[in-house]
Amino acid sequence: MIDIDDPGAADGDGSRSEPESSDRIVTITLDRPDARNALTIEGLDALAAAIESVGSAPDSPSTSPSPPVSETSLPSADRGESPSAAGARSVPTAPVIYLRGRGPAFCAGADLDAVNDLDGDRERAREFARLGQRAARAIEASPAIVVAGIDGPAMGGGLELALACDVRVGTPASTYGEPGVTFGLFGAWGGTVRLPELVGRGNALEFALSGRTINAEEALRLGLISRLEDDPRTVAEAIADNPGDALAVLKRRVRDDSERETQERREAEAFAELVARHAEDIGSVLE
Repeated sequence: MIDIDDPGAADGDGSRSEPESSDRIVTITLDRPDARNALTIEGLDALAAAIESVGSAPDSPSTSPSPPVSETSLPSADRGESPSAAGARSVPTAPVIYLRGRGPAFCAGADLDAVNDLDGDRERAREFARLGQRAARAIEASPAIVVAGIDGPAMGGGLELALACDVRVGTPASTYGEPGVTFGLFGAWGGTVRLPELVGRGNALEFALSGRTINAEEALRLGLISRLEDDPRTVAEAIADNPGDALAVLKRRVRDDSERETQERREAEAFAELVARHAEDIGSVLE
């Protein structure tokens, strides 16, 4: 399941949302702990809709009031709710999205029952892959900075979603793997593109071809995760303390895949805009 609830409201599993310590973060929770947060077709659709529904905060926290915090979990078809209805619910504008899993896993990837139900149909399998790719692209395209807080296993498609995030923070208990090759598959939610970009082609091939699971220390060494923390949310909070417009601009510039001259021109234009907008803030630093 994946639901959108107000802070403190009852979640679909009957639990209460944890209190938020920051008012500039939208938390999206993968909420199928009994299935290690594995994603069905409906879950993927709901996840993409939830990410796409969150806008960034263009204002500096020093000049404008912060938006209210939201605890976001997506409702799943398991509860008879429509993913599109979940995506249509109002969520606040925020500079940071914190993506996490409920329970002992971040995300086990694709729900194998859902994969089995494809019954070998090529077109349905393509559509399932495209749904996962849509969720990953929504993360990359979001104007908000998306921070993955990874506690427990991030496997297969779960790892691929994390790879699409702007920052990946693992706990010491986190583990990582692409086990699909062991039963004749591979991750098709953009992992074959993003994995070598992050860890290099040689490391990506060895990791994916072996199907092995690695611990947090090796994941950090390879570059699969950005940081290792007991509480990954602290990293999201530190990022959210910065002006929202600067965060959004930095994300766009770093993710710009245009040719270099175009990137540099856009970088200069964005820098000039921020200098003009934050002239007073810059001056206060020098005082």
